[in-house]
Amino acid sequence: MSRQTLGPLIVVPCLNEAAHLPHLLRRLLADPGAEEALVVVADGGSADGSQRIVAETALYESRLRLIDNLLKIQGAGVNAAVRRFGEGRRFLVRIDAHADYPADYVARLLQAAEATGAASVVVPLASRGKGCFQVAAAVAQNSRIGTGGAVHRVGGASGWIDHGHHALMRIEDFVAVGGYDEGFSHNEDAELDLRLAQAGGRIWMQADLAVGYYPRATPGALFRQYVHYGQGRARTVRRHRTPLKLRQAAPLAVAPAAALAALSAPLTPLSSVAALGGLPAAVWAGVCLAAGAWAGMKSRSVCGLASGFAAMIMHLGWSLGFLSQTIRPAARFSARPVPPVARSGTG
Repeated sequence: MSRQTLGPLIVVPCLNEAAHLPHLLRRLLADPGAEEALVVVADGGSADGSQRIVAETALYESRLRLIDNLLKIQGAGVNAAVRRFGEGRRFLVRIDAHADYPADYVARLLQAAEATGAASVVVPLASRGKGCFQVAAAVAQNSRIGTGGAVHRVGGASGWIDHGHHALMRIEDFVAVGGYDEGFSHNEDAELDLRLAQAGGRIWMQADLAVGYYPRATPGALFRQYVHYGQGRARTVRRHRTPLKLRQAAPLAVAPAAALAALSAPLTPLSSVAALGGLPAAVWAGVCLAAGAWAGMKSRSVCGLASGFAAMIMHLGWSLGFLSQTIRPAARFSARPVPPVARSGTG
């Protein structure tokens, strides 16, 4: 096959996704945009049979490869795949194993890239849930109370944007800015988008290609995820010295407000001043619960009525993660150099 006819490189970072891989691989390999593609599953050490599923499928499917992702970080898995298989390919498509995709997803991404000339095509995320708490978290993530109005989370028209859910990138541009920074376990996508924009690349959001995303299914898992998100955003801000948007800055007050309320609680019966210490947290909780109930009613979901509670978990985790990372000594922020990735042809 000539360099000019090589199709996209489709990379699936994976860790214990045996329940989803068979359907996902069938769908990807049947996509019209994947006829000349190479699908690479970068596995981070799955213990549930995921590697076996990929290896057995690859026995009769020449477009499929399995590689080890030794760092167990999604960005590192994508980088490794580009290093080994990116030569001569124009486009990189990043696929999350635990998600639902529209029909002909890859083909439509390629069409959007060709039509716009964008360095990157991103898509919206539409959160979905199965259990009751997961439904509440999904409703929160699809609403302003949970995400502050991020366009790729609450809906919007197709157009140029500064960040969205990573879907497709031109390998030439991906390589030019150094790929994902493997020192970032979270927020690596937004950090890459900043470097891409600084290099003159433009990002297009294709609004009709929303990916179905499943939030964490328990309060503890959701909290830990958002702690990591906050830490990743803090590292991005420190590295690039970029100001936070209002929707990102507002939750920073949550952890201090919660701490003040906890410290004031034992003194509340004795002092009206102490009672005021819990007021910011009470206002925040009231706004979240009321807005969450409204979002739940709009979604016509009984479980969604608790979306305010899920949003509070997200806010608190993000706030704690950001602030804890910010107060660490500057030396803790030194990130590993962005690893080199293979150059590709523009054909």
